[in-house]
Amino acid sequence: MELLATGKPVQHLAGELRIGASLLCSWRAGARECAGASASGRRSEADGLRLLRLEHARLQVENDILKKTAVILGTGAQAGSVK
Repeated sequence: MELLATGKPVQHLAGELRIGASLLCSWRAGARECAGASASGRRSEADGLRLLRLEHARLQVENDILKKTAVILGTGAQAGSVK
């Protein structure tokens, strides 16, 4: 989020980080929601569940990126391999 505060365009930052601009925007939106919820000090269960689902989806995307990176870099962590 600090990188977004620098004023650089989202497309430019996404290119530097080698991620999609939509992913970066969703992270920013999630951070704003979390900040708003903590500022108010109260959240309903539905809001909490919605935030957990967003976080879960974000973590799944990050995990997929890390798996692909591991395969590209040849660390041996290939999808579907059993150790």
